[in-house]
Order: sequence, then structure tokens, then C-alpha cells
Amino acid sequence: MNPLLDLLRQNARLDSAALADRLASTGTDVAADIRALEDNNTILGYHAVIDRERAGDTTVSAFIEVRLTPERGGGFDRLATRIARFDQVVACYLASGGYDLLVVVEAADLREVARFVSEKLSTLEGVLSTATHFRLKTYKENGFIFQGEESGERLPVTP
Repeated sequence: MNPLLDLLRQNARLDSAALADRLASTGTDVAADIRALEDNNTILGYHAVIDRERAGDTTVSAFIEVRLTPERGGGFDRLATRIARFDQVVACYLASGGYDLLVVVEAADLREVARFVSEKLSTLEGVLSTATHFRLKTYKENGFIFQGEESGERLPVTP
């Protein structure tokens, strides 16, 4: 991957001067490179990685496995794009294995996820089946390890 993109993935808040220093370049050149990457849609946006528990965010995240019927001449693309456009969908990936798409959904509660699956997702023509899994705890996201309260105490072992 591009070294500039690697640095931005690690810390998108670095300014052009700091990036230039690490890349042995100039701030002007780095700023121009970033602008070009944004203009050609290589860089689509920037975001913060947030520890939702510490922030008091009670949003529910679900990972939905979706099996599809591929369309002639288009495969999965048209239906996957349609699914990705729903407001509840935060990510949508074509995947290998026992299902075709992995759809990540966020909602206020479990019922809202259930309504999304039953009323929107599963009713689409071409959707064969879904399997929903809920995020219980985050240990690592976008390269950042979430530090929980770790006690030095060992868990009891029982037969």
C-alpha cells in the first residue's frame, strides 16, 4: 500500500507537515497528494474510533449473513448496492463461504434490527436467507485494541 495511506490509516489527524517529516517529503507535496487521493475517491472519508461503552452509546450492532441469488450479467453487485443504501447499514461486504454478503447494521435496539431484517432485508427479491449475530463486546476495531478493566486475578477452573 501507499506509505501516505498507511500513515493516514494509523492516524488521520496528522497534519501535512508531520506526514511530510515521516515521508521525507514537503508539506506542500503531501497536501497535494492527499487532495489528489480525495479527488479520485481513494480516500473516501475520515473517522474516529470510539469506545462506545465509555461514551455511553447503547446502539446495537448486528452482523447479518445474507445468501443471495446472483443476477444474470450482474452477479451480486446490484442487490448488494441496494442493501448498502439502507440507513441502518454501516458496512456491506461480499464474502466467501456459506453466505454471500456480510451486512453490518446499527440500530437503537434489538427490535429495530429485527424489523430491518424482517421488513426490509428479507423481503428483497433475490434474498434467500439471513442469519443475524449481535456484537456483544469489542476487543479490537480498525487496528485499535480496546483496553478493558483487567484484573490480575485468574478465573477459577472447575471440572
